[in-house]
Amino acid sequence: MESANQDINLNSPNKGLLADAMTDVPVDNAARGAAPVGLTLAEEEELRAELAKVEEEIGTLRQVLAAKERHCGELKRKLGLTPLDGLKQNLSKSWHDVQVSNAYVKTSEKLGEWNDKVTQSDLYLSASSTLEDWNEKLTQSEAYKKTQETLSQAGQKTSAALSNVGSVISRKLGDMRNSATFKSFEDRVGTIKTSIRANGLSDM
Repeated sequence: MESANQDINLNSPNKGLLADAMTDVPVDNAARGAAPVGLTLAEEEELRAELAKVEEEIGTLRQVLAAKERHCGELKRKLGLTPLDGLKQNLSKSWHDVQVSNAYVKTSEKLGEWNDKVTQSDLYLSASSTLEDWNEKLTQSEAYKKTQETLSQAGQKTSAALSNVGSVISRKLGDMRNSATFKSFEDRVGTIKTSIRANGLSDM
């Protein structure tokens, strides 16, 4: 097998592929055997020439595509786009493609039709009416009204209790601040502060 570092044969139908993966094998007419059924030798030669040309174009397009993908990757890296951003964009595009697809549109239409049929059916209307009746009876019942009243009173009592607790705490703090002990403590803190300031100034 030839070295992988050799120059790519630009006339090869395998142009653009790895050298060690595929190598050019010359094919002569004798090795080919007879022409396929229904083809003359001239037609076969013409088709083989066209095949070689198409394979060469495919190889060139692969090289161009690889270069474009590298350039695209560099642009994304410079813009700070991560593979996750690409994945999100692909998912978003895929979901959009699904939404505009014929299958999705037809399914949505069918579901809409089924929904209309269900909501307009006698069974649905009867069930809906029954639920509304139950709801009205429940909200008008004595048990419901008593429960609502009890919860309202409990809320008012809780609010009043919290308000009383706040008032008591405020009053206690005021009493404590006016007490002789607290004033004595404040005097001591003031003396210590004065002493620290005096010592700090004297050291300067």
